Amino acid sequence: MAKKRESTGMSVVVPLKDASAAPAIKPERIGVLLVNLGTPDACDAKSVRVYLKEFLSDRRVIEDQGLVWQAILNGIILRVRPARKALDYKKIWNFEKNESPLKTITRSQSDKLADALSDSAHVVVDWAMRYGNPSVKSGIDALIAKGC
Repeated sequence: MAKKRESTGMSVVVPLKDASAAPAIKPERIGVLLVNLGTPDACDAKSVRVYLKEFLSDRRVIEDQGLVWQAILNGIILRVRPARKALDYKKIWNFEKNESPLKTITRSQSDKLADALSDSAHVVVDWAMRYGNPSVKSGIDALIAKGC
């Protein structure tokens, strides 16, 4: 078992030295969360801006988040790129489901995996996006709510 420890603003998983400190939770179900990179919620400039800000503000994507990067991100990228990328998203957008193809495909993969595992009633499959919605946190919360 392991527990989370906050260290300099980043979560770190640290092995527990004493297993008795671990919670005695035995879920009735096993949750599988398929996670894809992410996508905007809509194909307009505002939604693309929100997505790009979340994505490009992650230190795992851009390590140096200093003043120079913040100036480039907020002064140039988030002012110019969203409108341009929104036009590209409109060309490929799934207007029937009002979502990007990445969401459509990820949902389909999740559904197919769930069907393949349907013999195992104790396995619950869902999907999420690392950046954007549905978030990983909401996906984990939903699995927990389903007894995982």
